[in-house]
Amino acid sequence: MGMTRRDVLLCGTRAAAGAAALAALSSIAGAQAYPSRAVRIIVPFAPAGTTDIVARLMGQWLSERLGQQFIVENRPGGAGTIGTETVVRASPDGYTLLMNDVSPAINATLFTKLNFDYIRDIAPVANVVRVANVMVVNPSFPAKTVPEFIAYAKANPGKISLASAGIGTPNHLSGELFKAMAGLNMTHVPYRGGGPAIADLLGGQVDVTFAVVTTAIEYIRAGKLRALAVTSATRQAALPDIPAMADFVPGFEAIGWFGLFAPKNTPVEVIDKLNKEINAALADPKMKARLGDLGGEPLAGSPAAFGKLLADDTEKWAKVIRAAGIKTE
Repeated sequence: MGMTRRDVLLCGTRAAAGAAALAALSSIAGAQAYPSRAVRIIVPFAPAGTTDIVARLMGQWLSERLGQQFIVENRPGGAGTIGTETVVRASPDGYTLLMNDVSPAINATLFTKLNFDYIRDIAPVANVVRVANVMVVNPSFPAKTVPEFIAYAKANPGKISLASAGIGTPNHLSGELFKAMAGLNMTHVPYRGGGPAIADLLGGQVDVTFAVVTTAIEYIRAGKLRALAVTSATRQAALPDIPAMADFVPGFEAIGWFGLFAPKNTPVEVIDKLNKEINAALADPKMKARLGDLGGEPLAGSPAAFGKLLADDTEKWAKVIRAAGIKTE
């Protein structure tokens, strides 16, 4: 007997369902097998900065938990855009990841001709840590407090050099926000990363920077840098003796974060697996203590929550950039 039209449709439906089921099983199997080889974590900044430190901590954890090497690769330049584009163009298979700071939320406004869109082309994987910046000067600088610094800067307009990790980087925006809210005129000196900026501050070539607490804390503890204020609304547990900038400049707050991203269309199962392992790291007492020692606050959560944070901060920093008239060279 020949097949009826209903039989043909039913067979087609079953075949489609079977194909979908096979695809789902294949995806799950792929996620279970992931990673089967080494994974690159691109850091779009120079070595020794906070992003690099956080990437290496997470890379070591993931290597031990997942049985494959997670290799950190530094690709600095363009306020983080060069390394980020490497990940955007990479195969969305989970083998090329991006560890970045809050700069994606900044660069979306700062750069008008990017070849990609952060929110459209990058998939949030997991937030790792929330950190404040800290205003630090060389111990030879004449000011020992924020009020003294403001008074000195107003008496010497344009003569104080404000170092940053580059135009539009989070510590640059922290400094620009401080300049605007305190009514100061300082000369911005951009570097290719937070490490080189700190190095010249230690050497006395520049006067001040708004470094990430994670980067500067050991120099502060050793007395090699003098901390004047943290950029969070309240004091930081890692630096309990350092006042908040808001104590002197009401309403001031500049908080950053560090998190892991992947190319768009990376399998959800891979993203969820990485998210689960990173959240496990952030719950580990030893890892929490390590991040705490560096001045960071673990910030576990879902990929969706991280995506919302990125969107919210994109809107926030857009207002700062436009108000300050910050432009790339």
